[in-house]
Amino acid sequence: MNDPAALYRAAQEALNGSRNDEARRLCLQLIGAKPAFAEGYFLLAMSEANEGRVEPAIRALEHAIKLKPSGEYLAHYAKCLVLARRDDEALHAADRAAQMQPTDALSVDTLANVYTRLGAHEKAVPLFQSAVNKNPAHAQMRFNLASALGYVGRFDEAAEHYEKLIAAHPDFIAAHSALSHVKKQSVESNHIGRLEKLLLRVHDGVEQLGVSYALAKEYEDLGDHDSAFRHVDAAKRRCKAELGYHIDRDRGIFDRLMQSFAQPEYFHGESDLTEAPIFIVGLPRTGTTLAERILASHPLIEAAGELRAMPIAVRRLSTSASPSVIDEETIAASGAISPAALGRLYMTLAAPHRRQNLRFTDKLPMNFFYVGFIARALPHAKIVLVRRHPLDSVWSNYKHVFAVNASHFNYSFDLMDAAAYYVLFDRLMKFWQQLFPQRILELRYESLVDDLEGESRRLLAHCELEWTDNCLRFHKNESAVSTPSGPQVRRPIYRTSVGRWRDYEQHLTAVREFFVTHGIPL
Repeated sequence: MNDPAALYRAAQEALNGSRNDEARRLCLQLIGAKPAFAEGYFLLAMSEANEGRVEPAIRALEHAIKLKPSGEYLAHYAKCLVLARRDDEALHAADRAAQMQPTDALSVDTLANVYTRLGAHEKAVPLFQSAVNKNPAHAQMRFNLASALGYVGRFDEAAEHYEKLIAAHPDFIAAHSALSHVKKQSVESNHIGRLEKLLLRVHDGVEQLGVSYALAKEYEDLGDHDSAFRHVDAAKRRCKAELGYHIDRDRGIFDRLMQSFAQPEYFHGESDLTEAPIFIVGLPRTGTTLAERILASHPLIEAAGELRAMPIAVRRLSTSASPSVIDEETIAASGAISPAALGRLYMTLAAPHRRQNLRFTDKLPMNFFYVGFIARALPHAKIVLVRRHPLDSVWSNYKHVFAVNASHFNYSFDLMDAAAYYVLFDRLMKFWQQLFPQRILELRYESLVDDLEGESRRLLAHCELEWTDNCLRFHKNESAVSTPSGPQVRRPIYRTSVGRWRDYEQHLTAVREFFVTHGIPL
């Protein structure tokens, strides 16, 4: 079959039927028969991307764009660039796509998702709204819009869209879970009855986790902590059994980091970079977003979000063949990296996430793994370590649902794994503080709550910033928050999260004993 029109129709049918290899073969025939046909390259790119072959998809899209620049092609090009972690190029492609104003709902939604991945939520919201207007029955597009509205603090609107979505798709579990977290539930207004019925219809551990997460949040809001724990514990146990995770995997990473940086020749060299980004690190769910919002309320600072720039830069400059972002092999392969080269690459990768010519914060909690790389690659960078009471840290990590496919959160599926992970984290933080004295400011979440002004002054002094009362009004900062802490940090400082572990004290007895055994002060 050499007829271009017939090949095009056949390729479309194969792609629509998820027969991607067949579509790829037909597209190659189509391109051979009609090499100047841009749509042939576009369909080829989609077949490659659907199979996870991102680089071939990028090359095919570049051919399509060269032949016929369009908003649709550029939107998907930007998406592939994000998947390839080429964020600076992705932002440029997304902006070009937006200027061309793609008209089909899928391309508009794709473009909005790119902006979301890049942290540009204000740009994403109107695009998601446009996609929903074009295709109001599309469930995922409406979910994307609701999530984006939540990121920018428009919680009532987000809730309305979640409810519309649930009315049309009662088993859309992510919408139920998100709705439960948009606001605090009450005895008079909650979704517990609906969620308990939904729980009876789940098919696997991941679905159970989503529903149980929502139920735990609502039961906790109502003060029924035993029911909250019961739902979290049952779902987490099932997921851990399905994952087959063991804490020794993470223990190896912590140990290898300390062994490597204890060697004088590891990641050795000078860096003359003068840039001074502010890294906010710590375990998830322990107050890092609060510290970020305080700093982002200063007129000389912008919040760049949770950047992946440092992990990507280390991974890219290492010679490791491992597919993991961080593991023992990658750590071993990173010792010969030039600190100056790493610092330059980090700043390049961070650039697309900056909106103004200001100093910026990077609030990726898991950058605590990279403190040694940060300290040497960026000698003027400021590092802020946020810590929370050990039992609150363990409970908040255990009750939270992180992405199931993100292996670096696998410790959170077991209460004792979370406790062991805290001990590893504590040991690594003490190691960094000893290796880089004066470089790391340690903030306690509880101290921030008890003495907001005093601790904020200490934070600004560490970052070499003049004091401003704006930092005490962080809850009035209207910039987007793309973490689960969004609703909380838009409120004035409150104490209800301090000592939250006490509500679950009877369930944390083994964790307390474990901490005492390992010398963790409580």
